[in-house]
Amino acid sequence: MSPVDSKGVRRKVPWWARIALKIVLARLPVPYRWWKQIHLFEHGTMDRPAEAVKTVLVHARTAGLVDDSGSAPRLVARPGFTMLEIGPGDSLASGVAAYALGADRSILVDTGDFASRDLQLYRDLVEHLGARGYRAPIAEARESVDSVLVAAGVTYLTHGVDSLAGLPAASVDFCFSNAVMEHVPKADFERMAREMARVLRPDGVCVHRVDFQDHLGGGLNNLRFSERVWEGRLFADSGFYTNRIRPRAMCALFEAAGLTCEVARELRWPAMPIQRAALDERFRRLSDDDLLVYGMDLRLRHAMNG
Repeated sequence: MSPVDSKGVRRKVPWWARIALKIVLARLPVPYRWWKQIHLFEHGTMDRPAEAVKTVLVHARTAGLVDDSGSAPRLVARPGFTMLEIGPGDSLASGVAAYALGADRSILVDTGDFASRDLQLYRDLVEHLGARGYRAPIAEARESVDSVLVAAGVTYLTHGVDSLAGLPAASVDFCFSNAVMEHVPKADFERMAREMARVLRPDGVCVHRVDFQDHLGGGLNNLRFSERVWEGRLFADSGFYTNRIRPRAMCALFEAAGLTCEVARELRWPAMPIQRAALDERFRRLSDDDLLVYGMDLRLRHAMNG
C-alpha cells in the first residue's frame, strides 16, 4: 500500500474504530519496520535527508541559534557545543545534520531502539549535506552506520528518562523535540522535566514542538476518557497514547522544574472540535482558551536567564 493510499484509508476510519484497531494490531507479533512500511505506529519522518536538516534548523532558529549570514545557515556553536534531541524516532539523521551545521556532539534519547540502520539512508544524508557545502563524514559513509555516527559525534541512548538521568549536569547547549512531549508518559513527565533542566547548561535553551491533538484524527477525542481508562495498560500500550497534559499544565510542569516557559508559536482551532459535554469531567472544567490550543512551540531556559 502506498503512503497516499494508507493515509486515505486512515482518514475514513472514525476515531473510535482506530482505537479498537490499534489495540488489536499492537498485540500482533509483527516487527515495527513492517508497521512503518504501511504507516502505522510510525515514529516520525526524520529518515528523509532534507527533513532532518530542516527540522534541526527550524528548532534552532526558534532557540535563536542559527547564523544566516553566510552562504548556508549554520548553528551559532561554541567549541564543545552539544545538542540533545528527545525522541529521534526512525533515524539518527538529526545528529549527523547537527554535526554538519556546527555541533561537536549530539545525544539522541529515545524509549527504545527504533532508528534505522540502513546505511543507504545515511549515505543519502551525507551526500545531501556535502552537496550543500556542509562538512559531512563522506569517507565514513562508505564503511558503516557506526562509522558515520562516531565521525559525527552522535550518541544514541534508548532508555528514555533513565538515559537522561545518566547524562552529566550542565552538559547540553541546545535541546529539542518534535511532537514528542505529548507522548512522554504522564507518570514520567515531571522527572523528565527535572532531568532536562539538570543537563541544560546555565545559558542553554530547549525548544519543544508539542501537538495537543488526540492522534486519533486530529481532535480532542482522547479527552473523552477517564484517567483510569486512558492511563491503563490497554490504552497506554496500543500506539495512540498521549499524556493529555494541556498547554497551561505543561508549562507549569516545566516551570516547577526551574525552567521558564515561553510560547514561541501557538496554533488554535477557530471553534471547539468536540462538544464540551462529551469530555471527561476533569477536562470539562478547563477553559475554552486552553482547549482550543492544538499546537505550540515552547522555548525553555533556566529561570535565572528567563
